[in-house]
Amino acid sequence: MINDDPSGELLRAAARNNALWCDAVCRTHGLRPSFSAEAWTSSARTPPLYPDAVTLAPTSTVEAVRAGIDTAVPGCSVKDSFAALDLAPAGFEVLFEASWIHRARGSALPAPGRRLEWSEVATAGELDAWEAAWSGEGAGGLFRPALLDQDLVFLAGRAAGRVVAGAVASAGGGVVGVSNLFAADDADTDETWAAVLAAADARWPALPVVGYEAGDDLAAALRAGFAPLGRLRVWLHTA
Repeated sequence: MINDDPSGELLRAAARNNALWCDAVCRTHGLRPSFSAEAWTSSARTPPLYPDAVTLAPTSTVEAVRAGIDTAVPGCSVKDSFAALDLAPAGFEVLFEASWIHRARGSALPAPGRRLEWSEVATAGELDAWEAAWSGEGAGGLFRPALLDQDLVFLAGRAAGRVVAGAVASAGGGVVGVSNLFAADDADTDETWAAVLAAADARWPALPVVGYEAGDDLAAALRAGFAPLGRLRVWLHTA
């Protein structure tokens, strides 16, 4: 792996951006997480699929993470942004690993796709339709309308008027983070990356773009011009 971030500054920015996105989602659910130099943490159980902690520095400690979360509540998880912690003695197991990715600001955009019609989600009803397509199970109220007032974009790709692809782009920490990207098939995945990168470039042209992916999703991001940035690890409390 080529190290495009020898100082680690971009990797720390990616971790903070992701923590800010998690914070925004949690606050729309009435939670009040907190930031420290070492980690973002929530003392109350977070919404489904969202961690209870995100480490913000490679020197973050197990003690600092555990102090801010409640492991007595089932489903507690920690996003170890630098794959640097050993949480097994604290009753955690590795849920998955992934690679942080980044695109330098000013990078050439991939060619736009032409199969889908793209627009930003603007209303609560559109957000419900977006979540239903993203989850494959119908809207469950995970993404609440208050998010539409934040410095972020829910992007929807439609075929015959139906949402079949999408992503979230959110500014924070000096970067734009792309998350929750989904598409019906590989062709749509490439088109979705092209669309969300174009949207990010139009709204935040001075900022690099980051995210994290694994497996086939990582391969699609690399096709879109991203480069690996570092490893992350998500832990789930099982004891």
